[in-house]
Amino acid sequence: MAYESPLTIAEVVRDISANKYVLPSIQREFVWNTSQIERLFDSVMQDYPFGAFLFWELDREQNTLYEFYSFLQNYHEKNARHNPKVNLTGNDNVMAVLDGQQRLTSIFIGLKGTYAYKMPFKQWKNESAFPERKLYLNIVEPADSETDKYEFSFLTAEEVENDNSHYWFEVGDILNMTELGDVMDFLMQNIAFSGIYTKEQSVFANATLSQLFKVIHTQPSISYYKVRSNELDKVLQIFIRVNSGGTVLSYSDLLLSIATAQWETLDARKEITEFVDYINAIGSGFNVNKDFILKAALVLTGFSNIAFKVDNFNKQNMLMIEQNWHTIKTSITQAFLLVSSFGFSRDSLKSNNAVIPIAYYLMTIGNPNNFEVSSTTVSNRKKIKKWLTMSLIKRTFSGQPDNVLRPLREIIKSNGNKEFPLDEIINKLRGTSKTIVFTDDDIENLLELQYGRADTLMVLMMLYPSLDYNNKFHIDHIYPKSKFTRTALGKRDVPTNQIDEYINQVNDLSNLQMLAAIPNIEKQDKDFSDWFESNYLTDTDKIQYRKINYLPEMDYTYGNFIKFMEERKKLLRKQLETELL
Repeated sequence: MAYESPLTIAEVVRDISANKYVLPSIQREFVWNTSQIERLFDSVMQDYPFGAFLFWELDREQNTLYEFYSFLQNYHEKNARHNPKVNLTGNDNVMAVLDGQQRLTSIFIGLKGTYAYKMPFKQWKNESAFPERKLYLNIVEPADSETDKYEFSFLTAEEVENDNSHYWFEVGDILNMTELGDVMDFLMQNIAFSGIYTKEQSVFANATLSQLFKVIHTQPSISYYKVRSNELDKVLQIFIRVNSGGTVLSYSDLLLSIATAQWETLDARKEITEFVDYINAIGSGFNVNKDFILKAALVLTGFSNIAFKVDNFNKQNMLMIEQNWHTIKTSITQAFLLVSSFGFSRDSLKSNNAVIPIAYYLMTIGNPNNFEVSSTTVSNRKKIKKWLTMSLIKRTFSGQPDNVLRPLREIIKSNGNKEFPLDEIINKLRGTSKTIVFTDDDIENLLELQYGRADTLMVLMMLYPSLDYNNKFHIDHIYPKSKFTRTALGKRDVPTNQIDEYINQVNDLSNLQMLAAIPNIEKQDKDFSDWFESNYLTDTDKIQYRKINYLPEMDYTYGNFIKFMEERKKLLRKQLETELL
């Protein structure tokens, strides 16, 4: 590929408005903020290079083979973040943007549109929290900046106030000035004879507006390569390669593009994008993406090959996914509701793929309502939770998850309408690199976990199976961490030669417990011995609390901290051995 003859910004903006430039489904959505747009326009004004673009020239058949989307013109953080679909039937000379979407959208919004983002301290549901802003340029004085020469700013209509150091020119108005004489007329009417601005400001305004006219209308600054190919794989490999400098693209973006064109009644992109948002809002929040949804769809639909390959997303397979889409959504939703009830969220669920066998199992038993809370499914839920926890701790889905998903699907499929086949899964994976069998060494490693690790939270959740995680729980230091400084420990008569040992152990698993949010806030940095005595007054209360939290019966003063850690570690080991061996 070689550079094509560069284009002016005015030409490209005009063609974007006419849908001569469009976005393929593989493109991510617009993510730039107003500061990035302002900086881009300053770079353009200073004649800085702002990158080459890559366009894919479409023929008429390609116009309708895949779905394409128009550029965002009026971005709204709440109501208009998704690109609208565009019908290209009968259109000629259409270019799909493979590289440069963020920059072109920024230019288009700056010249033809608006940008609405939420104002600080206002609620999301308040529509007035999102005022529309247009891009303005102060043409009478330079920017007060070490790097930017020109003062660009997105302003609301109320914020546009001209004074003796500002004349805010609406940048999009430059498109209506088709000749340099129009610029001169504007300056004569609004700046030169206004009686407000100095001679130096008038000179700067003349140079600034003339430069804006040049970089928009006459200077060909859009340098680009053009791809001409009817081979989709080639185009997409080029797209993935040129975009690999940012967030690595997944092949699912390609597959989603194909799915969008092949579904007959549903809009695949809209369905999957909205479903991702829905799942991520369950409970305390998750972090799934399109990759996960498409992978789960392959598994749940029953395809023998569940790899991300173009061949697996042919017309027949995509129609099968569309036909099963309601069941797929229900199964995944039920699975995440269940996983959320276990206490997992985006912070502790380190492999979304571990949820797929749960979704497949729930599908095989008919996706029963209220599975996550029903009194009839208690023992079944315990098995599923144990599978999830064990597989996450053992990192069963690291590497090649397909090698785990396929055999697990077969076990669940042959299980029939029975409880979750935990024992069968354990036996199937035993002796492989994906085993979820724990050894004594594994238990010892778990006991060495420290505060702040996702594995630590998972182990604590396993140690506290009876907690209702629909309520908020915190990981609490039994002996408060804030008291483990040399000064504080010295005041508590801890021997000097043991202070380092105290500090090194304060974050160990043996000093951690799960505590409901409100009691934890009330406990704060109180000495545990004082807090325990004041909150649990009777012997029965004390015994119950020690049992639930695996606490040895002893004096909890600071002088006994090392002994406490040794004794509690024994109690935790015994419980982990019961759960995992």
